[in-house]
Amino acid sequence: MDILDTYEEWADAHVFFDAPPVSRPTSHRPDPLAEQTRSWAERLARDTPNGGLLRGNALFDSLRTDRTVHLLHVTHALERISERGVLHPSGGCLVGSVYCTPLTPAGSGFRMHNLGAYVLREEAPAFLARAGAPGRTPTPLIFEIHLPDQAYRGLAGIDYLRLGSIHLRIYSRLEYLLSKAERHRLRESVVSRVKNSTAFLALAASIAYEGARVPPESFLRLLDETIPRLPILGYVYFEALAEYLMLHSTSSPTKQHAQAGEFNNWLYKEMLFASFPQQAGRFDLAKFRPPPGDLAAFLRRLDAGLDPAHASAHLTDLISHLVAARLFTPGRIPAAWHHTRWEFDSLADRLGPLLGHLIHRELRTFGRYPDFYFYYDQHKALQAWNYWNHMDIVVPFNGTFPKGEVGINPAYPDLRYRVWRAEQDEAGRLHPAEELALTIAPRLVDIKYTLMRNNEWAEPAAPAAV
Repeated sequence: MDILDTYEEWADAHVFFDAPPVSRPTSHRPDPLAEQTRSWAERLARDTPNGGLLRGNALFDSLRTDRTVHLLHVTHALERISERGVLHPSGGCLVGSVYCTPLTPAGSGFRMHNLGAYVLREEAPAFLARAGAPGRTPTPLIFEIHLPDQAYRGLAGIDYLRLGSIHLRIYSRLEYLLSKAERHRLRESVVSRVKNSTAFLALAASIAYEGARVPPESFLRLLDETIPRLPILGYVYFEALAEYLMLHSTSSPTKQHAQAGEFNNWLYKEMLFASFPQQAGRFDLAKFRPPPGDLAAFLRRLDAGLDPAHASAHLTDLISHLVAARLFTPGRIPAAWHHTRWEFDSLADRLGPLLGHLIHRELRTFGRYPDFYFYYDQHKALQAWNYWNHMDIVVPFNGTFPKGEVGINPAYPDLRYRVWRAEQDEAGRLHPAEELALTIAPRLVDIKYTLMRNNEWAEPAAPAAV
């Protein structure tokens, strides 16, 4: 694969919020979902109570115009980080960034974005308590990032659901770290997962491509049954449901956050951790399977004004669209499923992104590959950093949905920053308390040393998405 191919793949993995909405382009085939993608973007922005925040929010305003950006990073391993003097980025939804949330200057301090407030006050303490360290407390860090004149002022957010093709391409480069028998077993495992999930994939395809109408309860029940075989569907379901909550809620807290230019992230966080307390600090969305019969209760508990019937119909259509747009090879419409050649190379031609996502998860525990998995994600991060540096993106953000998840590009050549340990006042504002001599290093933390896997060595207290 040449440099241009890598550039194009990473460009396609980003959402450009300041440009007309399009689906992933392909120079080889027309895109049958292009008009549907535009229609979804216009619908969500125009016909939802909070749709205006999709393109006009406080984070975007700051990235467009500010010369200095202030960000919150939460850790519960400050002593160990300070001893080494180095902060490493982590993988996940921001690929290879220092996971942060925005801060807004307020008097002599900073107001936290509601996502950051939840992580600091609720999520990180819950993780520490569950991990058997209730006496430890998370530490907020304030980063001051200076954006150079050449910094990209457009809005290009990374969408991790679009990384399937990249995962597949990286595996094809590194597959010989596995033995011949292991490679065969991996391929057979992935093919079997897809083959036994055709009922759901065919249903989603018929809804997305043909406008088929099915009872939402039937669709959601089949989705629930398929998630254990295709764990990426747990991520798709989570993102679709979180988006619905944040766009459609009309509660008083949601309105207050909207006035500040923020989506209400507490909605989906409360949904996750009230219903799945074991998820605190781990965020294993491959297991995100709210029972189909509980959806109405979920919604009413979070916002009594939400309509469960509308939500079910909306999720059926949106998830079907996302499955077709993110998991099928662009420009290819899987048809005649009963004629499918159930061989890896044949499936890769039609369902390449899906295979890539499945391989990415399976490799974490497959054969000897866990010993090499760090290099797989480091390889991916190097490509992302190369693209971000090409674009002069200093502060990448999660473009799957502009929740408020932002990062620091650790490999940016002209990165200028200062960092302080912060303290909260009675009003909840953060104030710089002690400047720290920390260096951001462009090297990922091994997944087994992150908060998701190991309490003692954990660095980032924010969850990884993938």
